[in-house]
Amino acid sequence: MSRSEPRVKRWYAGLPLRTRLAMLTALAVVLGVAVSTVAVWILARGQFRESVDDLLLSTRADPVQIDRVLSAGVCASESDQPAQENGEVPGLIDYTIQIVDDEGRRCLIAGGASLEVTEADIAVAQGRSPQELHNATGSDGAEYRVMTRPVEGPFGGGRAAVSVARPLSEVNGPLRSLTVVLVLVGVAGGVGAAGVGVALARAGLRPVDRLTHAAEHIARTEDLSVRIPVTGDDEIARLSRSFNSMTAALASSRELQQQLIADAGHELRTPLTSLRTNIELLIRSEETGRALPEADRRELLASVTAQLSELAALIGDLQELSRPEAAAGSGKLELVGLHDIVSRAVARARLRARGMPIEAELDPWFVRAEPTSLERAVVNLLDNAVKFGGAGDGGGVEVALRNGVLRVRDHGPGIPADELPHVFERFWRSPGARSLPGSGLGLSIVARAVRECGGDVSLRPADGGGTEAVTSLPGAPVPPPGAGNGAADGA
Repeated sequence: MSRSEPRVKRWYAGLPLRTRLAMLTALAVVLGVAVSTVAVWILARGQFRESVDDLLLSTRADPVQIDRVLSAGVCASESDQPAQENGEVPGLIDYTIQIVDDEGRRCLIAGGASLEVTEADIAVAQGRSPQELHNATGSDGAEYRVMTRPVEGPFGGGRAAVSVARPLSEVNGPLRSLTVVLVLVGVAGGVGAAGVGVALARAGLRPVDRLTHAAEHIARTEDLSVRIPVTGDDEIARLSRSFNSMTAALASSRELQQQLIADAGHELRTPLTSLRTNIELLIRSEETGRALPEADRRELLASVTAQLSELAALIGDLQELSRPEAAAGSGKLELVGLHDIVSRAVARARLRARGMPIEAELDPWFVRAEPTSLERAVVNLLDNAVKFGGAGDGGGVEVALRNGVLRVRDHGPGIPADELPHVFERFWRSPGARSLPGSGLGLSIVARAVRECGGDVSLRPADGGGTEAVTSLPGAPVPPPGAGNGAADGA
């Protein structure tokens, strides 16, 4: 690559898009006009020359008349003779006529200049060629189109040919005029193309200008409510729709972020207030020297420990939700046994169930998932069932895994139908559960983990009372051949 090419590229890249589009349009039209002009000129030249050739081919010199001129002694030598009146050879007005014998000698019998004798003329005179069309230079320096054919006659007993010619100026003159006209037309077309290119660039880039102004407005004001009017279904319209979708998604993400911050602040405020109150009581007791009763002191310390545990759980949930959510089936997944994960989660839930029975029937089912995230989701489902299932008549939690569908059913009071659509929202807690410990993030984490595995989860009223959580995950009852349980898989 030469050193000048980067400069040209930088110069071209520095031009506005509208200018580049206008230049490209004008260049395309100019090239089209230039190609058309050259093609017209070539065709016209061919037609003009073909017409001259047709005239020469249709010319028939009378041998008797030619012989009469020769017999008058006009061509006594090979030197150029004065031109005869064209009337000496009737029907050949405006033609140059020259006789060439088989030895290459010439005799001008009509016209203003003699023609050079070529090998083609001699070949015709000697009978080696029936006729020839070629160009030749006259004694006056002009170019001629020459047609040579044999003639029969006495001519001193030898063979000869007659060359009939017309000057190429008959062709070159009109061609020059046509060239001037075509050049003027090409220049006019180029200027017009430049104007049309500018107009087309302005009209075609008007939607892009609106898009640019909208993007600059958003960058300047951070106002994500701006929308671009969209008409049609072309590429610019698709780009505008995509831009509107992007700003709508950004606005929704900002609202969710602000809501998450507000909800997290609200949820953190309660344990922090309780912690500050308890710690201030302990500090005041130490500063004043008035010791608290041992029972009250132990109760305060237990409350502080519980609030710290609640804060730690809340912060862990927030960290889990702050992690970017992966698309279904993407990310670092492993082949795991869902029945093993559910079995471990049931064992952990029984430790916190305080005697509440948890029955489990688990069939083998293998899925691709992140083991830690999936186990936490199952534990959250079981904790939720234990928390709200103790108030029912029968009590207890039933867990079943069959054909990839995990069902967790409690016998509690159930969830009202108008609250079911909100159970997987962040920080949402039903009015009856706000007095119970928890952050309202457990089911949100469940829904997120299940979506990342390509599955689906829902809560619904159970037959006979209580609530049933139904989770379905794609998989198989046996692991694929050659895949080890727990083997990493990037699929």
